[in-house]
Parts: sequence; C-alpha cells; structure tokens
Amino acid sequence: MIKEGSMSEDDFIEEAKVMMKLRHANLVQLYGVCTKQRPIYIVTEFLANGCLLSYLREGLKQHPSPIQLLEMCKDVTEGMAYLESQQYIHRDLAARNCLVDTNGTIKVTDFGLSRYVLDDEYTSSVGAKFPVRWSPPEVLLYCRFSSKSDIWAYGVLMWEIYTLGKMPYERLNNNDIVDQVSRGHRLYRPQLANDKIYTIMSSCWVEKADERPTFQELSLTVEDLLYELQ
Repeated sequence: MIKEGSMSEDDFIEEAKVMMKLRHANLVQLYGVCTKQRPIYIVTEFLANGCLLSYLREGLKQHPSPIQLLEMCKDVTEGMAYLESQQYIHRDLAARNCLVDTNGTIKVTDFGLSRYVLDDEYTSSVGAKFPVRWSPPEVLLYCRFSSKSDIWAYGVLMWEIYTLGKMPYERLNNNDIVDQVSRGHRLYRPQLANDKIYTIMSSCWVEKADERPTFQELSLTVEDLLYELQ
C-alpha cells in the first residue's frame, strides 16, 4: 500500500506500466497497480522470507557458507544485469530493497521507485532524493545517476551481505559520508570477505564512473569465483 502523500502518484502510475514489462528470475515481478481509489496498492510476487536485510540479520539459521554468500551476490548481479540490458536504472539498490524466496533465492525489488518518493529519509542537503550511504561521489555531488551509480550501490550491497547486514559507515552521519567518500574514503573489508571478494567490491567503488565494471562483467566474475569455490 502506498501511503497517501508519500509519492507523486500520476508519475508513478506511468512508470508502473514500464515496470510490469520487466521480467527476470531475479527481479520481483510487478503484477499490477490498483489505482481506482486511494490509497494506491501495488501487487507483486510474494517472497516468503521477506527482505534481505532482515534475512541477513536474523533469518539465516546457521552461519552462512562462502558459497551461500556468493550465491546471494550472484542473484543480485543477474537481476541487475537484466535491468542494465534494458537501460533501466534502479537508483536505490540496497539489501533492504531485495527480497528472499523460500529457496533462499534473492530478487531485486523497488527498482526506479525512489524517484517518486516524497520522503525526508532520502533527501540530501542538495534536495535531491537518494540514499547517501549507497551513493557514489557523482550522485552525492552532482545527482548524476546511471547504471554505474547502481554498480557503486551494488558494491555496498555486497558489503552488507558479507557483514550480515551491518549499516555502511555506521559511525558517520550523512554529511561526514559525503565529505569522506568524496575524498576517497571507502568501506573496510568485512571479516567474511576474502581478498578476491573485496577486490570485486572495490572495483565498484572506483572514483571515475566509467572505470567501474558493468553488471554483465560482474556477473561473469562472480560466476567464476563460485566455480572455484565448488
């Protein structure tokens, strides 16, 4: 259900028509939007294990194996590689915006929605809407979104997976993050991530957007690593 007044509704309804055409095993399927009366309802596929962030923090029954963690990353790269192939920018990729099905498969949700949300949580000092902890320098400083800003956010999402749901830059406030990230500060290597995994994360956090990998490339890299582990 969309809280009344929380979204620019007409724009979103137009967007939903595009979103319903996007189909991939690692994207949450949007079935429809009920707009006859307010509040608006969004009807999507149901994923029994809920959001990935809670799943990482509480839902994993035992300590996850390296293969399990990398499989999660793989699921997200595949969904995102599909969005990238459709020239579709997510703008708000994070563990809280992925869902987990009964088999533990991860699916990306809420793609493109952040543009229509009217909410302080997403507002920076510049007044543009974006989640600061998941944003690259070009978004923090100039609001430049692209598939490459999604790549940066994916690196942060990998970090969330390998810390089992820690808050990125937990000791810094939004203004400090903008300052530190612009000066080259990056998230540390999580204990569960080996050097190869951290190298993938770091490749997503390269300062120059066009020097970051594509999701297509990331998906091949992650697959090779999985192959090595198995």
